[in-house]
Amino acid sequence: QVQLVESGGGLVQAGGSLRLSCAASGRTFSSYAMGWFRQAPGKEREFVAGITWSGDSTYYADSVKGRFTISRDNAKNTVYLQMNSLKPEDTAIYYCATRYYSSSSSSPDEYNYWGQGTQVTVSS
Repeated sequence: QVQLVESGGGLVQAGGSLRLSCAASGRTFSSYAMGWFRQAPGKEREFVAGITWSGDSTYYADSVKGRFTISRDNAKNTVYLQMNSLKPEDTAIYYCATRYYSSSSSSPDEYNYWGQGTQVTVSS
């Protein structure tokens, strides 16, 4: 079993920054890819960013490219999402997820474990 716990969400003004963290426990964290997704009210869950097991490769949705940065610290079993230049349209519940493969994926169906989510609200 895997447990993922997100933290770092909150309320921020447009143009501000937040750093989300996702702490993992229960299996070998360093061997598997991680991803961040988000879901706004009335919308489907969408891919935000992904990172391979080694951290050597990262992937981003076009909507966040250049503003968000995903990283991981395998010694701490933690993955991060640094969010800069936040916009009101970034408002959503943010989830971290992990999958049984070392490579990343943008499809939520290919992830096996999910955290409970953390709310991010960006005011205009």
